[in-house]
Amino acid sequence: MWRFRGDDVAAAHDLVEAALDAGVTLFDTADIYGPDNGEAFGASEALLGRVLAQAPTLAQRMVIATKGGIIPGVPYDSSATYLESAIDASLRRLGVDRVALWQIHRPDILTHPAEIARALEGAHKAGKIGAVGVSNYTPAQVEALAAHLSLPVVSCQPEFSPLAIAPLSDGVLDQALARNMTVLAWSPLGGGRLAAPTDDRARAVAAVLDEVAEAFGVSRAAAAYSWIMAHPARPIPIVGTQTAARIAEIPDAYKPRWTRADWYRVLVASMGAPLP
Repeated sequence: MWRFRGDDVAAAHDLVEAALDAGVTLFDTADIYGPDNGEAFGASEALLGRVLAQAPTLAQRMVIATKGGIIPGVPYDSSATYLESAIDASLRRLGVDRVALWQIHRPDILTHPAEIARALEGAHKAGKIGAVGVSNYTPAQVEALAAHLSLPVVSCQPEFSPLAIAPLSDGVLDQALARNMTVLAWSPLGGGRLAAPTDDRARAVAAVLDEVAEAFGVSRAAAAYSWIMAHPARPIPIVGTQTAARIAEIPDAYKPRWTRADWYRVLVASMGAPLP
């Protein structure tokens, strides 16, 4: 819901319904999704809250996840005082008593993980959050938090796509496998670079994806989602499209069947060099 914006509640409701109709149940938002779109802090959460206020039964069909800890100009604050206030503010904007998943959006180097753990445990005990996750954390930062947290860290959210392949080698996906964490892959289309490649590397990756897409009768986007999902950690692509027709194509990601040779061809194209 990074680009979920505007004042047209009916149109926003239609997008939510389109996602649910496509089988999407996880709705991932954040309090910072607003300034990113030229709107007020919390605007995306508030828009979803307005949709839910008009159609309260929708919340029963959704797994709502949100994030906090980024403040324009600061830029990061994971102090207990701030996290407690951020969680409460998100719940007010969304108009709900609880979110299924609350995630620290980016690591705050200046806060001890024990303080973060105290705030998250308190919110969980109060019934405000169902589970705890992190976004853009390194594996070492996850371990530091987990060492002080009585709750499991259930998810991580790295940038991961056929053009952003660092999680394959920096330990993020390996840690997810070791800890049984859910991986939520943001910008699965490379921030739009796969849809409209402008450099040789992106064009090379798109060419391999197109071969697989054509073989299985799906779009390049669906092939890219499928490539991500083929990893044994079973990452979930966070699809950011705000177009109902493209939302309807999301289930096509289940259609391709990747051979090892084709999957590695995408990786080699992205690396721009042969594998060892």
